[in-house]
Order: sequence, then C-alpha cells, then structure tokens
Amino acid sequence: MNRTLKIYIGLIVLMVVLVAFLDSTKPKPVDWSPTYRIEDKIPFGLYIFDKELPELFDGKKVTKVNSTPYEYFGNDYQEDTLGSYYYHPEQTFLSISEKPISDKQSEMMLLRFVAGGNHAFISSKGISRYLMDTLKLDQEMDFQYAKDVVNWVGNPKLGTKKYKITEGLGNVYFSKIDTLTTTVLGYQSGDTARVNFIKVPFHKGYFLLHTQPAAFTNFHLLKDDHAAYAEKVLSYLPKKDIVWFMKGNTRPNVSNSIFRFILTNQQLSWAWYIFLGGLLVFLIFNAKRRQRIVPIIPPVTNTTIDFAKTIGNLYFQEGDHDNLIDKKIIYFLEKLRQDYLMDTAVLDDKFITRLQLKSGKKLEDIQNVVYLINNHRKKYYTATESDLIAISQAIEKIVS
Repeated sequence: MNRTLKIYIGLIVLMVVLVAFLDSTKPKPVDWSPTYRIEDKIPFGLYIFDKELPELFDGKKVTKVNSTPYEYFGNDYQEDTLGSYYYHPEQTFLSISEKPISDKQSEMMLLRFVAGGNHAFISSKGISRYLMDTLKLDQEMDFQYAKDVVNWVGNPKLGTKKYKITEGLGNVYFSKIDTLTTTVLGYQSGDTARVNFIKVPFHKGYFLLHTQPAAFTNFHLLKDDHAAYAEKVLSYLPKKDIVWFMKGNTRPNVSNSIFRFILTNQQLSWAWYIFLGGLLVFLIFNAKRRQRIVPIIPPVTNTTIDFAKTIGNLYFQEGDHDNLIDKKIIYFLEKLRQDYLMDTAVLDDKFITRLQLKSGKKLEDIQNVVYLINNHRKKYYTATESDLIAISQAIEKIVS
C-alpha cells in the first residue's frame, strides 16, 4: 500500500468520524407530523393511547383491525326476507385518525353495522360527505380561531372544566344538526362556541362523531390534565367490546433489505454514503492511473453497400437499363408501402393525392415520378441511359 492510498483512506475515515460526531451531538428536531400511528412516540402518535387501552375501556376486549370496515364486517352480515341486514355480536366501532373514512363501500357497511344496534365512535378532522348527508348533518371550518381555544364536554355530571387543547387542533365543527334527534355532547370555543362532539341515532344504533382527534395523541395525554378530557369523551361509549379500526394507523411492512438497519439510522446512513462516495473517488483515480492503452479497432465496413454498388455497376455496364429501372421502381413502391402503408397497385390521381398528403412532398415531383413509372411500363422499346437517369432523380426527390 503506497503512501498516497494511505492518505486517501485516512481522510475518508476522518470524514466519517467527524460527520458521525457532529450528527450525534446535534439535537434532533421534533417531528410534529400527525401520523396517528400506534407505534409512533412523536407528539401526534397514538403510542400512549394504545398502551392505556385496558384502563380507558375498563378491561373490555379490544380487537385491533388493520383492514377496511367493508373487508372486516362484510362476512358477518346476513340478509333476511325483507332485504335488511343485521349484525350478530354487539360491538363498538372505534376510529381515531387525521382524515375521515373515504371508502364509500366501507361507509355503507359501517351504516349497516350501526343500524343493527351497535355504536360507532369516529374522531377525525372532518367527517365524509356521504356520511354527513346520510345522517342529515353539515360541517364547516372556522378560520377565525382565537389563540386560547378550549374544549369541554356538555354533561355537567362529568365536570365543567375546560381544557386548552390547541396543538394539532382541527377547525371543523358541526354547523347543522337535527336538534330533535341529535344530542350535543361537547364543544370547542375560540371567539364563539362550536359543536365538536355529537351523538346521532341511526335505526337501532348510534354514531358518536368527534372532530378533535388530537386529544388522544401522545402530546395531550401527557400534557397537564388533558388526559381527563379524553377520558370524558370516551366515557360516552357503551360498555361493549371495541373494534378499533386502524387502517392507516400502523406502519407499512418494512423492507427486508440487509441495509435496512443502516438506512433507518441517520448516523449510519451518512457514514455509508460517505464510504461509498470515497470508494467511488478512489476507484476513479486509481483506474485513471492504471488504465492500459486501448487499441484502435477500425470499424467494420458495410459490405452490403459495396455489394449493391457492384451489382449496380454490373447492370449498368451491361447496358441493361430496363432491368435497373424495374428494380428501382420495385424498391420505390416497396418503401412507400412500408413507410406510408399505401396501396401501390394503381398509380392514378387518387394515389398521387394520398402520397402528397402523407409525405408532404411537392405535388409536381410526385406527378412527375408517377408519370415516368407509368410511361416506362407502357413502353415497348428498350430504355436508354437518359431514361434511367430521369427516373432515378425523380425517385430520389420523393424518398430522400
């Protein structure tokens, strides 16, 4: 190993160590992405909510479902003689997410699930239009939020305390409800009190709709007494087993690549990229210095062209101008068939017009070549050298 190579390797190792040290001492920025994943310990993940499930639901069975409601409930419905659907077990559907359910088939299946006498709790920043129309509700966005936004439940038996839940707060509220059937369970307030939690009957069951899912995230379950607000909201759920719909709340399948551990760690990934970059630079410089002289290999000559020239000269020297003209005409018409997909059986005015439109060549040149071809075919005497030159030049104007 020569001295220059040792210097290169030393510089690469020094750079890797320096970058790893600087990156490890730099404070990691907080990820405020609203993932609502149960594995995430970031502020808007559901890691703590997942761990506190037994206490929040008083030991009730919680079934975690990572599929759509249509896929999960579809096999448990039966149709009776009246065409209605019913569902056997009594359960409560639970969904906490940033975005509403947007699969219409799943929404229809969820409506059937509730119509059979079950409950559905949906906490999302907005409810889908199909579900809102079915339940005769409407929602709007409040763009004039004050800095001090508070949330509270409407039942005084649960306390009248208001909770300042502003981080990750949504701005959707229920602007239209049927007061004869819908029960208001909670509010949010900036400059004006807005309804953000309602209970809506649907046939034999109920929908519990809540527009502030951030209340169940890690940040608010650990901040001050915000966990009490989440407990109050969940206290409206009936004492039944829970089906927690988590489609999109879990991480996708991780890669099985052997480099997965390196690439998921920021320090190791930087070290890996620097190593590959340094190795590439080394190979480039090393190859440049040791590259052997590449011999010059003459290109292979195109013998087909030489052969064609030889045959052409042979016909020309023999004075067989008719044969040469016939072959040129055959070549010309074959090229037209291949390039423009034209019928060359009849060379008339219609053929001239079509060829001019497809090729864009001058009409006079096309008329001239068609005239020469037809004239040659009608001749009963031997063609001359001037005939061969004329028809060759006319063809070249079209195919060049």
